[in-house]
Amino acid sequence: MATFKAIRIDKAEKGTTAALTEFDEAELMDGDVTVRVEWSTVNYKDGLAVTGKAPVVRRFPMIAGIDFAGTVEQSSHPAWKAGDKVVCNGWGMGETHLGAYAEKARVKGDWLVALPAGLTARDAMAIGTAGYTAMLSVLALEKHGVTPKDGPVVVTGAAGGVGSVAIAVLSKLGHHVIASTGRMSEAGYLKDLGAAEVIDRNELSGPAKPLAKERWAGGVDSVGSTTLANLLSTTKYRGAIAACGLAAGMDLPSSVAPFILRGVCLLGIDSVMCPIELRRTAWTRLASDLDRTKLSEITHEIGLAEVIETGPKILAGQVRGRIVVKIP
Repeated sequence: MATFKAIRIDKAEKGTTAALTEFDEAELMDGDVTVRVEWSTVNYKDGLAVTGKAPVVRRFPMIAGIDFAGTVEQSSHPAWKAGDKVVCNGWGMGETHLGAYAEKARVKGDWLVALPAGLTARDAMAIGTAGYTAMLSVLALEKHGVTPKDGPVVVTGAAGGVGSVAIAVLSKLGHHVIASTGRMSEAGYLKDLGAAEVIDRNELSGPAKPLAKERWAGGVDSVGSTTLANLLSTTKYRGAIAACGLAAGMDLPSSVAPFILRGVCLLGIDSVMCPIELRRTAWTRLASDLDRTKLSEITHEIGLAEVIETGPKILAGQVRGRIVVKIP
């Protein structure tokens, strides 16, 4: 096809504009693998990109979308051939490299992961970057040595994409999961995912003490700011918090007390430039450790034409679970 449907971000006099349009295949960027995109998803970063609320996009024009699953059409990379089913997320897609909200994508073969056995392309995007980030967080906690016998683990932003998958995975692994949410009306949903307890995020929103009562052995935080500071001050001796988001802000109003008096560790989770071997491990574990029934229950499907209107909703915390995008 000479052109294909895509969500294009352009620079405007004030900010940016986003529109579903026809994109010329000749404008695709360099890469040794061309993929027919079948499914994508809406992540928090995608919401920032299509609304222009933050400077996510750093070249124009840009095709939005930070992750996709699809089928290889052409390849000059030795690892991939036409017909292979692949997943791609991060690596600057939708930021510096033309992204996933399109019928075609051209990327570097070194960025791709084979679709794990047992997962469909739709399943992979129901997991998406949010779920993959949740699994990277779980792997980091495991590497640190956090086990179910050490005590509860906490998950913030619990009703969002990262939080939903983190709860489902951690509970299946035997952890007592405490879910923190600003939407207590979602308590039933969170308990269905596997949360043993649900707490109001207000418990973690006040100014953090240098040290407070020990409550959990570990946690997954996608909120940042004061919430993360409170998590650190209430983490048990030699526990750890995996930090993977900044929905509440980039600041961290904490102190060194949790680190030097309790030996608490803050584990930074980067999903964008994560090494390929760790990516493969994460996707393999998602295929085995995430209950597919729960995945189905947290997933809502939309079409490419609905992505732009969904952006403000995910930023406002109005999206529960995961959204998959069916590409025409």
